[in-house]
Amino acid sequence: MSDDTIRLVTIGRILRRRWRLLAVLAALGALVGFGASLLFPPSYTTSTSVLLPGVWQDRELLTQAEIATSSVVVDRAAAALNWSGVDGTALQSRVSASAADGNIIKISGTAETPERAQQLSDQVAHQFVSFAARIAGDSTAPEAAQPEALRQLVVQASRRITDLAAAADPGKSVESVQTRTELEKLRTTLQDAIKKLDQVDPAANKANMVVMGSAARPTGEAPPTRTQLIAAGALLSLVLAVVGHLTAARVSRRPRTGAEIASALGAELLGTVDVPGVRAARRPAGRGPRALAARLLGTDVRWDVPPPRASGDEAGRQLRYRRVCARLQEQLPSFRPLLVVVPDGDEPARRAAGLLAAEAVDGPEPRVVEVSAQRPLLPDRTDESGALVVLSPGGWTAAELAGLAEACADGGHELVGVLVAGPVRDRPGRSADTAPDAPVPALARGEVPALAGGEDPGRGAG
Repeated sequence: MSDDTIRLVTIGRILRRRWRLLAVLAALGALVGFGASLLFPPSYTTSTSVLLPGVWQDRELLTQAEIATSSVVVDRAAAALNWSGVDGTALQSRVSASAADGNIIKISGTAETPERAQQLSDQVAHQFVSFAARIAGDSTAPEAAQPEALRQLVVQASRRITDLAAAADPGKSVESVQTRTELEKLRTTLQDAIKKLDQVDPAANKANMVVMGSAARPTGEAPPTRTQLIAAGALLSLVLAVVGHLTAARVSRRPRTGAEIASALGAELLGTVDVPGVRAARRPAGRGPRALAARLLGTDVRWDVPPPRASGDEAGRQLRYRRVCARLQEQLPSFRPLLVVVPDGDEPARRAAGLLAAEAVDGPEPRVVEVSAQRPLLPDRTDESGALVVLSPGGWTAAELAGLAEACADGGHELVGVLVAGPVRDRPGRSADTAPDAPVPALARGEVPALAGGEDPGRGAG
């Protein structure tokens, strides 16, 4: 797993083999999201639109949006609302404004109830229009008096032009006609200037801002809602759990090939055999709350072990066991018993040890003993010719394998080799090479015989 590309099948394997743990973590994340929703009370948001007639540039619209949320406007809205314990500073973070298309300023207000959100948005809009009109239409300001005085001067000039045109030579001389024509052009120019002045007068535009109706009362909470926080907590916990599984598998240093396992044990690889009809290897069943929780959550089964591949025929499997027995006979020509060491909880290795015992009819008699991989302890050597370690790949760390080798050395057993038992999927149909009434060895059914002296190897060795 540490060198493999993460695929969807890997994530599916996590969901399939760790669904109980993931469900518990998702429930805890949902509880955290619910707790967060209690810390952040629900809020409601609504908006009011203000229309600005005339021609406005983008920078001017942004300026008006800033004015709408200024402290002056918000303080006036707070004074008009007169909410208990709420001043302009508190409302400053609840009000926002933005410039939309069509010379529209959109003012939004957020409050803890729909009614207050509607009142806040409407009041800020009205205070903004009032404040803008006051700035633009203050008649006492000198800037506002100048355009009006200019209009009066234009009116007086127009009257003077009329008088001059009447006093001109009423005859039809060329000079009199040209004079009257020039005077009329001057009158027309002054009138056009006054019209343009009225069109570009900012006071006239700003004084005509219109609030486009009352804000709509919100019917739903503003995000994030309680439901969204609960769902986000559950989803985040689920994603973090999957990422944690993938990260742990990436940094895992568990030997997975026969060569890696033999190198960790410091022994020779005698072969790899197939064990059909075995599920995923489980950790040794312990006692106490931790072991009970591991069984309930399914963490006692490794998820990163790939699913068993399809099984071959029975003749091929038996041939592999016979070759292992032949190699053992070459290394151990004597017929003294052979100690077969199996890690506790490794069901494929246990089955493989039983099948090996069934095939070893001409070689040394195997004696199977199960030991704890965390604290391995083997009986002292009596008449055994050596020790053979049988285990499945991917289930044990390099430190645990080194511990098994040290346990063999402490007991005086020479480590003659290692046998890797790979679980495979049994085919639905029985092979034609296998007799229907073929006896199943006792070890293959999970029955481990006792060592000499009546000691139970599965308990006395652990």
